[in-house]
Amino acid sequence: MAVSSNERRVAVTGVGVASPLGLGAGDFWAALTAGTIAVTKNERFDASGFPCQLAATTPPFKVNQYVPKHYRKAAKVMARDIELAVVAADDAVRSAGLETSGVTDNPTINPERFGCNIGAGLINADLEELAVAMDTARSDADPNKLDLSKWGADGMTKLTPLWLLKYLPNMLACHVTIIHGLMGPSNTITCADASSHLAIGEAYRTIQRGDADVCICGGAESKVNPMGTTRHTLLGRLNAESNDDPANAVRPFAQDAKGSVHGEGGGLLILEELEAAKTRGATIYAEVVGFGASQDATGLVDADPEGRAYGNAVANALREAEAAPGDVDVIVPHGVGYAPADASELAGLRRAFSDDLGKPAFCPIKGQTGALAAGSGQDAATAVLALHHQTAPPAINCDRAGLNTSNDARPMDAKIALTSVASLGGQNAALVFRKA
Repeated sequence: MAVSSNERRVAVTGVGVASPLGLGAGDFWAALTAGTIAVTKNERFDASGFPCQLAATTPPFKVNQYVPKHYRKAAKVMARDIELAVVAADDAVRSAGLETSGVTDNPTINPERFGCNIGAGLINADLEELAVAMDTARSDADPNKLDLSKWGADGMTKLTPLWLLKYLPNMLACHVTIIHGLMGPSNTITCADASSHLAIGEAYRTIQRGDADVCICGGAESKVNPMGTTRHTLLGRLNAESNDDPANAVRPFAQDAKGSVHGEGGGLLILEELEAAKTRGATIYAEVVGFGASQDATGLVDADPEGRAYGNAVANALREAEAAPGDVDVIVPHGVGYAPADASELAGLRRAFSDDLGKPAFCPIKGQTGALAAGSGQDAATAVLALHHQTAPPAINCDRAGLNTSNDARPMDAKIALTSVASLGGQNAALVFRKA
């Protein structure tokens, strides 16, 4: 639907990224456009017992460098996903030129009008923390089984009192709002890969209807964890054939795609009411002009081969943006390299774009970053940065016929970018950005 006259326009004034390609949107964009591939041997944990032994992890960092001194004790209850969100949020706030009430007595924005929507995934517990507790609760009859009565009586006592606070999905938004003193509408969306785009869409609506003036939004997640790897190994979604060839392991939309590789990261945007952003002299990276969402009711694991719901989300986002498929200059699709999922996504895009799908620069990034689940906020950041820098990033390992791909970054006159995602479980979301 078209934006009504009483709805406020929404600008992107900040971009924050924590990625295997770099910490910070600047380093991320430089590595992305240079064609750098971050997929490599998994050194986060011993993956020798897993069929897929690859991963894409961020450069080393200490989260205490990204939080005020008075808050550093809270880092003890930050899971990896939370840390990634905190790093990306710091970058986003800085790039927007904002001073927040959590770090200054003179904030740029009234904290009561500053909201937060951060998508999260199923945060994987640290197995080292669980090991002692579970060992205490072994069954006397069979030490390979867990005795739930012993777990309740003794096992849980081996966990720290605040253990659960590390793994609640809402804690990404919780820590970011506390660090920056944000008091506006806040929410967490946990819909796997679609979480980030849905969170951005909700923030967009929040500002449109006047419930906030500024929102930080997107998503973050780390799948580089034994539990996460186990789940997707059992689902058959990871590439078990390319351990000796990490540079070619993730092949989005390719005919010979063998599966995905887990990554980690986060992408957060600062959305702001357009006229207020102009008044304070903010850099306008792009304008949000369309959002669409849908649910694929086919099943919990396999997506609809015809991509009907996915195509509806994309078409609805374009309709709200008042953009025809032929108006789109850049597409940043999901493209995780798992053939059934990619085939469904491509079918959905074809439903929405028809003969125009081959015109826009087609730029999946997972060949460089690995699959990031809720960290797909990096896809949204890529779409915004493509418009801001007037450059289409490369489509590494994506050689599908009929798509406008390149192994190199390309300068272009880009006015409209679309990014869309599909999740395990069937949630779909699409965002449309216009050049500022």
